[in-house]
Amino acid sequence: MTQATAPRLDIGRVLDDGPFTAMQKTVVFMAAMAIVLDGFDGQFIGFAIPLIIQEWGVTREAFSPAIATGLIGMAVGMAVAGAIADRIGRRRVLAASVLLFGSATIAIGFSPDLWTIILLRFVAGLGIGGALPCASTMTAEYAPARARTLAVSLTIVSFPLGGMLAGIFAGYILPLYGWRGLFIIGGSIPVLYSFVLFALLPESPRFLAHHRERWPELVKLLGRMKRPTAAGTQFADAVEAVASARPKAGFGALFRDGLARDTIFVCTAFFMVVLSLYSAFSWLPTMLNAEGLPVALAGQGLTAHNLGGVIGALICAVMIARFGSRWPMVLSGLAAGLSALAMTGLDVQSNAALLIFGFGVHGLFVNAVQVSLYALCAHVYPTDVRATGTALGLAVGRGGGVVSSFIGAWVITSGGANGFLTLLAFGMIASAVALLFVRRHIPPVPTQGGTAPAPVGSH
Repeated sequence: MTQATAPRLDIGRVLDDGPFTAMQKTVVFMAAMAIVLDGFDGQFIGFAIPLIIQEWGVTREAFSPAIATGLIGMAVGMAVAGAIADRIGRRRVLAASVLLFGSATIAIGFSPDLWTIILLRFVAGLGIGGALPCASTMTAEYAPARARTLAVSLTIVSFPLGGMLAGIFAGYILPLYGWRGLFIIGGSIPVLYSFVLFALLPESPRFLAHHRERWPELVKLLGRMKRPTAAGTQFADAVEAVASARPKAGFGALFRDGLARDTIFVCTAFFMVVLSLYSAFSWLPTMLNAEGLPVALAGQGLTAHNLGGVIGALICAVMIARFGSRWPMVLSGLAAGLSALAMTGLDVQSNAALLIFGFGVHGLFVNAVQVSLYALCAHVYPTDVRATGTALGLAVGRGGGVVSSFIGAWVITSGGANGFLTLLAFGMIASAVALLFVRRHIPPVPTQGGTAPAPVGSH
């Protein structure tokens, strides 16, 4: 069979319009489990700090660099891993990222001093950050168009789910084995899972289609996906034909061919959302405690924020499938800001229950935007720069988290609860404005008999 007579197959149409098979759902589940473990290991430091302070006699403020370096490592890991994944594939980078953060977490359990923890937190952050864009990209490229937003949202919402599991895990492990056992045992779980990923996780079919030397591998993969394909088939990607012609991945490509405006505003939205999100993660219990609530009750505010976030992310995914992404995301950002401002007039001690409920509502809208941003990136960027574009947005967003670690305490000290709530509101309203200016929003999924969704990267 010559190249001229070989059958041709449009991989984009096969994936976007085809069935969502059990094999594809298994891949999405494997990617989501990697993110569960991401959130799982990433939360350990918060549970371990009180015991380390007691054992080593250091101050709470001394742990600020450990928290900051973890976030910086995540930002670097997101950017570097995304670029590498667009060159060598998503599968190996995802598995290696899980192995890296698991190994670094184990090593923290053997740390002799605080500076070692600071260094290892950075290394663990590299792996945690690297797994996020690879997992979301893998999910986006395995799920058909009609299920993509929900699949990506379910993958990313696994991060706070992992954080919740970390709390349950720490409650059992810390009394028995201490903080060192928490890191050693907890880090061993992702290390073991990384071997599963190396052995069983297949490569993205869309990535394989863009590499001619790997077409035989793609033919076998499509067979496993219940899409029998003849050996020697020539693959094309019609919906991303223009993207295929541009030079291979690189950050410069994110600002060419009409992508610059969306890159700027998506990154702005990421920065502002994560500024608000990590202000809550890092400082919400501290703020409530400073206003006179007991520590246990203050912690319920963050719990409500996380629980609301899981619900909000799923609801927004359904709304995006029905109405497209522009208005669900913009209105959620505005609602998050307004819900924070609505709490500024409440006295913390006399309205504790109402405030905790309010933070649940606020978290619902914040995470509706934050999780949906992953799906938006998967739509805005074509295959050859999709992981790079997603990684850049996440890295810039992580910068918002780093900023929050420094300004949160200052805002609470100078402005109290009202100042803190105003900070949360500012970040979310600014994100809503940025999202309003993004051009390539996800179109609604057509009803049966409707027109097909707009192609990735379309205006």
